[in-house]
Amino acid sequence: MTSAVAAKIAPINPDNIKAVYLSADDLKVAASLLYNAYFDDPLFVDIFQAEKEGYESRLRSAIREELNAFWVARQPMVGLFDDGRLLAVACLTSPDAAFGAGRYWHWRLKMLLTAGLFGTRQMVEKEERVRANVPAKDYHMLSFIAVHPDYQHHGLGHILMGAIDSVLEDDAKSEGVAVYVTLPKCLSFFEDGRYNMIGPLEVGHITGHIMFRPRG
Repeated sequence: MTSAVAAKIAPINPDNIKAVYLSADDLKVAASLLYNAYFDDPLFVDIFQAEKEGYESRLRSAIREELNAFWVARQPMVGLFDDGRLLAVACLTSPDAAFGAGRYWHWRLKMLLTAGLFGTRQMVEKEERVRANVPAKDYHMLSFIAVHPDYQHHGLGHILMGAIDSVLEDDAKSEGVAVYVTLPKCLSFFEDGRYNMIGPLEVGHITGHIMFRPRG
């Protein structure tokens, strides 16, 4: 690492990290974090057809519309901040059937216009199939999780996991939180967070694993 690059990376003090719900002003930075985190994710590469021109645009648009839908529906989006800098983010859907795979009609219309018919169908199918295999009725779904690439391996992921647990505990209706993991290297991270392996699930051409952390 050159000194010029190192100078751009400000050190962090874990004691200064604060977990708070995102505001509307945070969504643009959150979208950038998620774009970088999921750019090489096998599922998104498959869904948004990375081999075809315009993949970056389709992925950015899909993430932007997802975050907008989360905001409109008041779904929990938690960020880790260090002196105003957003370093990590997690987006969950709450145990509310009204905010499921179908989202709202205007979300689906915008997704069709920006991410394309194939990508929109695949996103909806993915969530429906994951939900059909979760061993609970009322639960949170962890849809997105990301840590700034310059601040990975500094314990922020585990702090974010604690924030997710707090969201879960604050909702008496929730039986737990589910996640669909497509990167093998992330399995141990969720296992450390007491997520149980439910089993593999193939979506499109990708096989991931459904994991579930029961309440308490």
